This record gives sequence, C-alpha cells and structure tokens, in this order.
Amino acid sequence: MKFLSASLLLTITLAACTTVKPSQTPKEMMVYVGTYAKPDAESIFGYRLNEETGELTQVLAVKGGENPSFLALAADRKNLYAVNETTEYQGQKSGAVSAFAIDPKTGGLSFLNKQPSLGGAPCYISLDPQHKVAMVANYVGGNVAAFPIESDGRLGAASFTEQHTGQGPKKQQNAPHAHCIIPDPSHEFALAVDLGIDQIVRYQWGPEGNLTKTAQPAFKVQPGAGPRHLTFHPNRRFAYVINELNSTLSALTYDAVTGTFTEVETVSTLPAGFSGESFCADVHVSADGRFVYGSNRGHNSLVVFAIDAKTNKLTLVQHISVEGNWPRNFALSPSGKTLLVANQRSNNITSYKVDTATGKLTYTGHSTNLPSPVFLQVLPAFPGTPRK
Repeated sequence: MKFLSASLLLTITLAACTTVKPSQTPKEMMVYVGTYAKPDAESIFGYRLNEETGELTQVLAVKGGENPSFLALAADRKNLYAVNETTEYQGQKSGAVSAFAIDPKTGGLSFLNKQPSLGGAPCYISLDPQHKVAMVANYVGGNVAAFPIESDGRLGAASFTEQHTGQGPKKQQNAPHAHCIIPDPSHEFALAVDLGIDQIVRYQWGPEGNLTKTAQPAFKVQPGAGPRHLTFHPNRRFAYVINELNSTLSALTYDAVTGTFTEVETVSTLPAGFSGESFCADVHVSADGRFVYGSNRGHNSLVVFAIDAKTNKLTLVQHISVEGNWPRNFALSPSGKTLLVANQRSNNITSYKVDTATGKLTYTGHSTNLPSPVFLQVLPAFPGTPRK
C-alpha cells in the first residue's frame, strides 16, 4: 500500500468510520514502535495497521533518544512515555525517561522533557490509573522509581525510588534486576517483578497518589525461574507471570486485600522435546479472558494457552513461529483480532490473525522491516478518528 498524504488519510479514515457499527473497532489503528537505536537516530516509529489484512504502513519516524525500548500510552491518548534504556545519563549511572505529546490529528510526537531514571537500563514503564504517576523498572540498577506527571504531560523529577536487594542461583541473577512494574487492578498496590531475586514485590500507594516505601514480597517463584513480566486477567482475580530463565508461565490467583499471589500451576512455554536455549519475554491475556499468550526467544515462537474460567488452569493450544528471530514484546489489537510481534534480531515486525473462538494464530504473510524493534503500542483507533 502506498503512503497517503495526511489530509487524504484523514478523509479516508473519517469516511470509513461513518460505516462502522458501534460494537465494531475501527479497521485502521496507529501502532507505535520502540526500538534499540543510537542517540541521534530515528528511534520511535508510527505505523498504520490495516486490521483486515494485518499490513503495516509507516507513517512517522521520530528521534526519541537512545534505546526507547518500552512505551506507555496515556488513556486519553494525549501523551506517550518512553524509557531510554542506557546505563549512563548526564554522568550518572542511570538511564532516562522521556515524555512526548501526541498530535490528535496525525499521531505525530513532540518531545516534552526527559528525566533521569535513577537506575541503569530502565526497561519498563507504566502509568497509574489516574495518570498522575509514571512507574519505571531499572534492570541494571535493580530498583524502581516513580515520576509525577504534570498537567501538561511533562514528567517531574522522581518522587520515589526503592533499591531491591538479594540475588538468585543463576549467573544472570548475581544482583537484583527489576524488569516490570504495574499497578494492581484495585490501585491499592504497585507490583514490581524482579528477575534477579525471583520475586514479585509489592508497594503501597500513599495518600498523595505516590508510592510509599513498604516493599514486601508478594510472590516468590521457583528459584532460578527469573520472572520477567506480569499481567492481570480481566476478572482482576487471575494473573500470569512469565519466567525468562526457565521458560515457564505461572498462573496465579490474586488477593487484592493483601496484595499477594497464590500459585495455581506453572507450565512450560516450550514444546515437549525442545532442548535448545530459549528465554521467555512477554505475556498478554486476550480481552475476553479466554486465552493467554507468551513469547519464546530462541525457540522463536509464540505459545497460546486456554484459560479455565473457574480454576485458572492452562491448556496448551498452539506453538507458532514468529517468522523472525528473538521475539521481544508483542501486542494484541483492542479488538483481539490481530497480534503483532517485534522480532529484535531479525529486524522485522510480523502480524497474525487471531481466531477469537479458539485462540489460535495464523500468520498473515505480512512482515515489516525495521531495525531492532522491541516494543509495540497499539492505539484503539487511528488518530483523527472521532471517538464514540
């Protein structure tokens, strides 16, 4: 598909939207892509996703600073936030966190400001439900930090930081390595996943909308598992943590009162008989809560499990090739009908159709070349589309 001018694209998008029924998702969506890139290079990219075909068309490229490897979108779609995954910033042993304003008509990004992350190699950023705080996990620093979000979308200086301590039995666990931090569904706690110490750590929200230093273990995985990412089920009672170092997925139940988890079961993300080296990366649940997906770097596959609605036990549905090498993060479209994968080492993004009845994936045949794609953020609609 050839690139369309901004005015023609907006006209087509608005015309198409008038025929969409209220229960349908617009067929064209914006996808932001974070990458590993040099400081002066274009590093955050925007694509138009045709959800009927799975085809991606590049519409923008922005100099987002060095290694904007993880992104977070404000719910009002006015701002995008990125970590800059470096180990030194302004002479400190730190990465950085950047804020951007989103043009509501084009999706273009305008840089607002940047703050030091107060720890090396920030690799994850998320926002609290009120969008007053951005939370960051610093992998090399082994700590987490929180940044107030100003009324204009800018990031204030860090208002909270907490250093994790300990280590695990494997060589990759010689120190704490915070890899993820998210708010829990009730907004009572923030939950940080630390690969280095094999734990999910919980923090309490304070009265002023910030985190407080009451770090406590919320869950301990099997020693050496190396937990990486955590996600919740739509029912808010189930959760899933994907373990990088032993290629497993743990299904958990969540106690919102205590902010702790109980293990239901832990299953392998790899097919029986596979003996090569592989490391898990990302995990997501379908919007209807029926399926959970994970990515395998090394085996270079996605794994699909069906979720038992009563017990939260998992049944293997499928392994499918990512048609690339080293799948990092992946994303489901808001409709749940399309899945996109960022293949870091093969420099491509691949797309899949999702059978919402079975959870199975089918490769669309569309692969988009892009240097070192790492993270995918899908907007609910293409910019300029009127909201319902």
